[in-house]
Amino acid sequence: MNTKRLKLVAFGECMVELRRVEEGLMRQSFSGDTLNTAVYLARLAGGAFDVAYATAVGEGDSFSDAMLASWVAEGIETGFVERRPGELPGLYTIEVDAAGERRFAYWRQNSAARNYFAGDASPLERRAADIDLLYLSGISLAILPPAGRERLFALIDWLRAKGARFVFDNNYRPRLWPNPEEARQTYAAAYARADIALVTLGDEMEVRSIADEAQAIEFACALPCREVVIKRGAAPTLIRAIDGSRLEVATEPVKTVVDTTAAGDSFGAGYLAARLHGLGAAQAAAVGNRLAATVIQYPGAIIPPECMPAALLA
Repeated sequence: MNTKRLKLVAFGECMVELRRVEEGLMRQSFSGDTLNTAVYLARLAGGAFDVAYATAVGEGDSFSDAMLASWVAEGIETGFVERRPGELPGLYTIEVDAAGERRFAYWRQNSAARNYFAGDASPLERRAADIDLLYLSGISLAILPPAGRERLFALIDWLRAKGARFVFDNNYRPRLWPNPEEARQTYAAAYARADIALVTLGDEMEVRSIADEAQAIEFACALPCREVVIKRGAAPTLIRAIDGSRLEVATEPVKTVVDTTAAGDSFGAGYLAARLHGLGAAQAAAVGNRLAATVIQYPGAIIPPECMPAALLA
């Protein structure tokens, strides 16, 4: 009997986070969109799959060492991480207003993660045969130089040819792209390969320069992916299934929003974990919405394990 668990690998960039807690005082932690998703996926794995994180960090610096230790503590495998001597992780600061909305400042131009595909063979390429599902975001693509993106897309093509799945989250940060057209072309290449697309509608409207929400929804529903999940903040989640049918799943109301950081990242983790546990798309969206509703009631991207909602996948 084959008892091998699925290997899910998230690729992207984790940075040193400095969060303002009061005037003149910052609290340091680690965060990044795909890393946030990987943490929540690992917490929800329940023996159904294993989670690994792929990125590049420094070697010999305390921040990189602490990053890896924190991932291991969450049950995330680090065998796809490349250590690059003389390089460092990126850094960002975050401030949150009274409504829970965020303001960021970044120092990531020379981060080690940008050089993940700079060598002869990255850990992702060397261990491609071990991967059953690859997850990445628009930010993962944006931090790479064009040559790195080409190698990543070639890897995705190889994975899909062997039967592995690819999930793309459209997280869009315009400051990371030379121009919107390059972002649009890169996103089109990702969507053409994706089995599941996790689409934040506001991001898609921004990257496509679409002002009308209904038009943006129709664009997303016409994507070539087998399954499209459209995130709309507090509005109901929309799902376009493989047969073209559409589902609408209500979000969970939250009385007090503390911090919207990782709302979409945690939704993606809940949705994917539920699908990998065999739940249907509507049930999976409900799981993602419940997790996201919990996360935004706490400060920071990663809530304490004891604050995770109970029986999410029951």
